[in-house]
Amino acid sequence: MKKNDMQEASLQGVLKVILIIVLIYYGLKVLTRLFGPLLLKYVTKKAGEKFQQQFDQYQQPRQSNDGEVTIEKKPKQKTSNKDVGEYIDYEEID
Repeated sequence: MKKNDMQEASLQGVLKVILIIVLIYYGLKVLTRLFGPLLLKYVTKKAGEKFQQQFDQYQQPRQSNDGEVTIEKKPKQKTSNKDVGEYIDYEEID
């Protein structure tokens, strides 16, 4: 094979690769325009369903019958400042 033939073959290969990349780019661009809104609508619908499910799950225990009294207490959190050290009260002297 001559050197000139190799340069032509590599040039053709490079052009083919560039053409394929351009075609794939524009193909994806067209497909995104066609199916993008459908995909966005699907994702929005799923997120709305999940939000509604979480909202219903949160609201369900709070429903009570008329006349029924419920008292809900927060669990006590023990806070400890053992690592902080001793508190010393200082007064400012004029």
